[in-house]
Amino acid sequence: MPKILILNGPNLNMLGTRQPEIYGSETLTDVEAACQALGTELGFEVDCLQSNSEGGLVDAIQQARGTSEAIVINAGAYTHTSVAIFDALSLFDGLVIEVHISNIHKREAFRHHSHISARADGIIVGCGTHGYLLAINQVAYRLAN
Repeated sequence: MPKILILNGPNLNMLGTRQPEIYGSETLTDVEAACQALGTELGFEVDCLQSNSEGGLVDAIQQARGTSEAIVINAGAYTHTSVAIFDALSLFDGLVIEVHISNIHKREAFRHHSHISARADGIIVGCGTHGYLLAINQVAYRLAN
């Protein structure tokens, strides 16, 4: 069964309590369950990992080489700062879909730049937590075509 790795960066473990006016009321557990259910429906194994550590995310990306067909990543604040995550993603041969719950382009100026976008095969912003499901559907579409 093909595998999708869902990666979430710092503070995304606080979904549901962190600024619900921006990020909504769903928890990360809710998001992961929805991703796994959709993945199963589409014929994918979905693994989920959240880390507040940049190194933890880099390690997960490196471990996905040769085992996952795609990475769906919301790197949180590391999106705007981490060359290390970009470099790790650049070594990954599968699809990379970047997800942001909020529209980062309507927020503070420092959030407008993403290091990950230069590697991403698709970018989903501002669709709330539904963006993760859009990303999984995009992976399924791209792999089928």
